[in-house]
Amino acid sequence: MWLSDAKYVAAVVNAGGMAFITPRSYDNLSAFRAALRLCFELTEGKPFGVNITQSRRPEANQLVPHWIDLALHEGVRAFETVGPSPERLFEPIHAAGGIALHKAAFVDHAVRAQERGADAVALVGMEAGGHPGTNELPSFVLGALALPRLTVPLVLGGGIGSGRQIAAALALGAEGVLMGTRFLVCDEIWAHAAYKQHLAQVPAEASTLALRSTGNPWRVLDNATVRKTRELEAQGVNRYPDFGVLATGRLGRDHAYAKGDWETGLLSMGPAIGFASAIESVDTVIRQLMTEAAHCVERLGKVAVQ
Repeated sequence: MWLSDAKYVAAVVNAGGMAFITPRSYDNLSAFRAALRLCFELTEGKPFGVNITQSRRPEANQLVPHWIDLALHEGVRAFETVGPSPERLFEPIHAAGGIALHKAAFVDHAVRAQERGADAVALVGMEAGGHPGTNELPSFVLGALALPRLTVPLVLGGGIGSGRQIAAALALGAEGVLMGTRFLVCDEIWAHAAYKQHLAQVPAEASTLALRSTGNPWRVLDNATVRKTRELEAQGVNRYPDFGVLATGRLGRDHAYAKGDWETGLLSMGPAIGFASAIESVDTVIRQLMTEAAHCVERLGKVAVQ
């Protein structure tokens, strides 16, 4: 949210990965359309994706069908979907020849999405930055439990920030990994330099769960805003609206991302930040990840022969 714009998405795609623009980051459909066109320009026509996240608040989902229609009209054919009853999202995507990767936090939900037409599923464990759901199982446990029940490709996410983990996911049987936090300090992320420099110095333990009492926890950077929300929770507050501006994503956008004030806002971040120790380009990071993963796969091959 907010950071996955055309410049960042194009950088990931041009480096050999797949990334998804978040339409919720744009104030209107015209701005979203402009981002899609810029991304196609920056990727020179290579495929990229769009994230369609359904909110728990029905009134916040009014633009969802318009986002899908607009993305399809502009030539997007890869979608990441999130939320209940995903088949209503799959139908227009499939009708236009697109594919849908559905993201879930529970094995049963992933299996259900497969049954309803998902082309692939992503399982995110408790380590995932942002909203990982209420499942307290880590990503690799989820993957091992899910694989015997899945026939579509599986992607694992949550706490992954090294090539070693990518190799481990492939060895487990997954087709790939879903990563976000590791790229937060990259050059192509538009966030303020002071914010990225701070993240490059914090350990994995700087990631914490906020708003547990709401039933929709948020894995974020441990900061002053988190401590304020915990004070309110200690007083019995347990509904998102009752946390006021503290629980809004725009607070972090306008202060941490725009001004470098990392103490203000709930800022999505997982423990994979422990692997992000330098501000580098997306291409550099992906090359490092792939080199490390290849070395691990080579070692695994030798172990298997023995």
